[in-house]
Order: sequence, then C-alpha cells, then structure tokens
Amino acid sequence: MARNKYPEETVRKILDAAAHLFLEKGYDGASLQDIIDETKLSKGAIYHHFGSKEDIFEAVCDRMGEENVQLLSKIRDDASLNGEDKLRELFRAAVSNGNQRSLVRIAPNLLENPRFLAAQIQEIYEMVAPQYVKPVIEQGIADGSIQTEAPGELAEAMIILSNIWLNPLIYPADEETMGRRCLVFARLLQGAGIDLEDEEIINQYKEYCRVQQEGKKE
Repeated sequence: MARNKYPEETVRKILDAAAHLFLEKGYDGASLQDIIDETKLSKGAIYHHFGSKEDIFEAVCDRMGEENVQLLSKIRDDASLNGEDKLRELFRAAVSNGNQRSLVRIAPNLLENPRFLAAQIQEIYEMVAPQYVKPVIEQGIADGSIQTEAPGELAEAMIILSNIWLNPLIYPADEETMGRRCLVFARLLQGAGIDLEDEEIINQYKEYCRVQQEGKKE
C-alpha cells in the first residue's frame, strides 16, 4: 500500500471537513461516517491520524486555540495600552471572536463530556491565566491601573469564573440569568480594583446563550 506523501494535507482536509460538519450539525449530530463521506477518505485513512471523533473534535478546538493565542498575544504585547485597558481588551477579544461563537454552537455540553471539560480547566491553569492574564495584571500593578497583591491568583479566579461559571456550555442559562451573572462577576472584580463592567461583553455572553438554545432546537 502506497504511503501518504502529504500527511499534513490529509489532516488539514479532515479538520476542515469536521469543522464544517460540527458547525452544521453540532458535535453530537455529526458522525465519524459523515466526516468520511465529506472527505472522501477511507475509514483507515481517518483512523491513521485520529482514533475517534473525540480526537478530531479536540484537534479542531486546538486549531481554533492557536488562532486565539495569536489574538491574545497581540493584545498582551501592545505597548500603547495600560494594564487595565489590556485586561478589558483581552476579555472583549476572548468573548467576541468568531471562533468562540463557533465553539458555542458546535461543542457538546461539557458536564456530559468530562474529557473536554478537564482539558479546558487544564488550559486555564497552564496557559491562559499564567501566560496572558497574569502578565497583564502585573503590568497594571506596575503602571498603577490595577491594585492587587496576588496577580497570579487573581488571574486564575477571573478566568475560572469567566470560562466556567459564565460558560453556557457547562451550565446553560437564559439571557436574564446570564446578565445577572455578568453583573455579579463585574462587581466581584470591582472589589479587587478592576472595572470590567462592559455592556458589549455582557451582551455577547447573552448572545451565546441564544446561540446555544437555537442549536438545541435544530
């Protein structure tokens, strides 16, 4: 049997097809056979690169994550913004980018899929909080825009609350409930000396609740 001379191209083809199908049908609605039919690849070719639909979904999410990292890095490294302004821009970008909207639409309920939930929590502690949020808070301490004695712990708390408590993929909420959660989140941060109450961010969280509910009805 001839070897595949372009494995990267095959992987890209699989992930492109899977991303399209997940967006069209949702994670639960798209089957591995759908991906095989879409790519016109054999089952053996799919399994050569991925052991399951879960592995493919994880790779699709990883690819989205790489695009998000570029966006967050650009904000973190923007010398024209002080720490608090960067923090606000980080949250606005994380909530409003197109990948996040797609993820809300395609992903399964994370409480019913502990593997994906565990991966998200691990990413918070190992990458998002220490590499993106903590450095921005430390800059804010240095420039006087943020007052805290525990930048690392504050970064973790902020991201855990925003990515777990405010995440409709973990515990669905209607728009009214999500609005109240966002306001409580903002008040908690104000107690830590950070003003992140932003109507655009709140409305985007509400929109994600609508997107998720629409996905359930389809």
